[in-house]
Amino acid sequence: MTIPIASTIPEHRSQGGFTLLEMLVALTVLGFLVIGLNQGVHTGLGLWNMQARRTGAVAELASTARVIRMLLTGIPVAPTAVINPGSPPLAISLDGTPDRLAFVGDLPTGLGTTRRADITLVLQDDRLVLTWTPHRPELAGAAQASMDTALLRGIASLQFAYFGAPEPGSPPGWLAQWEGPAIPGLIRVRLSFSKGDTRRWPDLIVAPQMAAPES
Repeated sequence: MTIPIASTIPEHRSQGGFTLLEMLVALTVLGFLVIGLNQGVHTGLGLWNMQARRTGAVAELASTARVIRMLLTGIPVAPTAVINPGSPPLAISLDGTPDRLAFVGDLPTGLGTTRRADITLVLQDDRLVLTWTPHRPELAGAAQASMDTALLRGIASLQFAYFGAPEPGSPPGWLAQWEGPAIPGLIRVRLSFSKGDTRRWPDLIVAPQMAAPES
């Protein structure tokens, strides 16, 4: 039986390629896939950047809290503690107000040693600043150039509080001001950030410890 030649042409075309409609459908689907992949990558990068910023902010807060805790728990004790055993520990120098804390402490040099310095923690503009000068008793009253280190930025308020007895024989409590040289039982550091800042600072409460007396 002979098959007409004309009847074989459509079958040959359908087996040899795609129709224009099929090509358009394929390109449309590909376009949607490209758009979806682009949006997915954009969203993923946005989430990654947000996570990186949050991780950096948390690390900055943790580092600042660690520095403050190290300084306050290492407030050195004056040599009178050795001369009068059993007497309350006295700092070499300590003066605390609601928005400022000044004391003599030991700063790390980065070489495994420390350097005794006159230290002040204070709010300057929107920065929590550590200001220090070398502790030189022989230069008391003389002007010395100070070094400033910004520990945190974007601070709206800074508040210190001191736990102890305002005078001998009175019950201890939280006080807004502390005049040394007696060392308070606890020191609280409270920070709040500028409006819109998502960072949070839980109250940092430090118990100063007796360090080696000054030599």
